[in-house]
Amino acid sequence: MDNVKNDRYYLNKMIADLEFMIEHTKGKTSDEIEANPLLMDSIMFRLVQIAENGEKLTGAFKEEHKEVKWKAIKGMRNRIVHDYGFIDMTIVYDTITNSIPELYKQLKDLV
Repeated sequence: MDNVKNDRYYLNKMIADLEFMIEHTKGKTSDEIEANPLLMDSIMFRLVQIAENGEKLTGAFKEEHKEVKWKAIKGMRNRIVHDYGFIDMTIVYDTITNSIPELYKQLKDLV
């Protein structure tokens, strides 16, 4: 079993979380997502995981791929972790519908 934890490993973990969110929110309204507590928890968890795995990428990798909004990814994580319970669903839904597909495409192009 290959347990090498390098940039590619963390990138693939991020992509898997993005795929999950895209698959499970496709065609859903903000109200439909918010009405499903299990889905909401999954989304919040995966947004945090994406940022955590992004932080494990090497500085050289992030420097080489400045087109990815690394600070925004970490910022979303910080909002969720430090303001949980006060999350603005408008921001989360905008992230799901706009930023997540864009980030997914960017990261897929890197592997």
